[in-house]
Amino acid sequence: MHRSRWGIALGLFYATIWGVLSGCAKTEGPKKGEVLLWHWLTDREDTLQQLADAYQKKTGLKIHLELYAPSDAYASKVRAAAQTNTLPDIFSVLGETRDLASFINSGHIANLTEAMQADGGAWKKQFFPKALATNTMLPGNQYQVPPGSYGVPIDVTNIQMVYNKVLFKQAGLDPERPPQTWEAFMADWHKLKAAGIPGFVSGWGETWMIDCFANNYAFNILGEAKVLDTFRGKVSYTDPDWIRVLGLFDTLRQEGILVPGVVTMINKTAEQTFANGKAAFTFNGSWCVNVYKGMNPDLSFAAMLPPHVSSRYPMKIWGGAGSSLMVNAASPNKDDAIRFLRWLTEATQQTQLAKDTLNLPANRFSAGDLPPALRSFASRMEMTTHPSQWPVTESPMVVEAMDKGIQSILIGEKTPGQVAAEVQAVKDQQTK
Repeated sequence: MHRSRWGIALGLFYATIWGVLSGCAKTEGPKKGEVLLWHWLTDREDTLQQLADAYQKKTGLKIHLELYAPSDAYASKVRAAAQTNTLPDIFSVLGETRDLASFINSGHIANLTEAMQADGGAWKKQFFPKALATNTMLPGNQYQVPPGSYGVPIDVTNIQMVYNKVLFKQAGLDPERPPQTWEAFMADWHKLKAAGIPGFVSGWGETWMIDCFANNYAFNILGEAKVLDTFRGKVSYTDPDWIRVLGLFDTLRQEGILVPGVVTMINKTAEQTFANGKAAFTFNGSWCVNVYKGMNPDLSFAAMLPPHVSSRYPMKIWGGAGSSLMVNAASPNKDDAIRFLRWLTEATQQTQLAKDTLNLPANRFSAGDLPPALRSFASRMEMTTHPSQWPVTESPMVVEAMDKGIQSILIGEKTPGQVAAEVQAVKDQQTK
């Protein structure tokens, strides 16, 4: 999935201090006869190097890896390289769909459709369809990008609720039967509360996570068509269904289920809180399996769908490609880069990546042999959605008003009705 809005906002800052952040890191352009790959994946560095070495032994082609972290600094470095035409053979655009489109329209990213469809579409068929969709431009897209596939997913991700099985058992709940409805969720919370167990934590100081949670319930309560019509300006945010979505956050506040400070908490702090057994529920992505292993190897947990409010529409969860790699369209080693990425995403290599790093594999034929906690995420990949896959998206100003408005609801400053009216006012200004 693409990087959050906050990361993009920080990009210019990181660009100005790149020399300090990168230290003495070696930077080179593409060389004929070897493939240069820039990445930011600190947790996957060792495994990627092992795979690069294995590929060189198999084919004789050297894959030269260069790590640049954190991700914000990496994104700034890639943007700077695009401006000077010094991009490596393989890289990634960490941003929103508009950022990817800008790189494509500037001639920096190769269209991989022909390679994906070669041999009867053998390469394309290996992937979860939702993984490919994240980097696919459809005909008639709003960015005027030629339709096609522009990225190779190396893993996938989705965001669900997660629950602590041990705390469930302590409260007399069945650890193999998490709540499926909002009513059951509240009933389980009351039992947890009676047992002195804290309720729900998430990094809602990062507003993209609030946006994600709210969209889950918007799709469940309004249905996809009505949500997209809202973005188009055909439905008002003061519609009772939208107020019902906002009311769920007010219910969380009134019920006292939220861990103190959740509104200003970054996700890393929320992850530590959950890993330490200080909350029964959290809202987090599949990457948490690897994170929790480092924080608390004995943590017993599983993913669960956010409990549905309405039975009329399905619950949709955010998901798609987690990390994707793009091929430099101007690279003298473009064909070699494509062949390496095809090999990297074959089932054997994907299984090694998944087992070593506990990230969901993008290759759907590798998803069976996974740890139980990771399987609970993988089993719901077909239920995913993401703004990059929607035919229309909301204005960033409206999204910001919604997310900050929800934070106001969570601290009791505003009512759902007040926030709905304020969001619609911003929407009206954007459509004048």
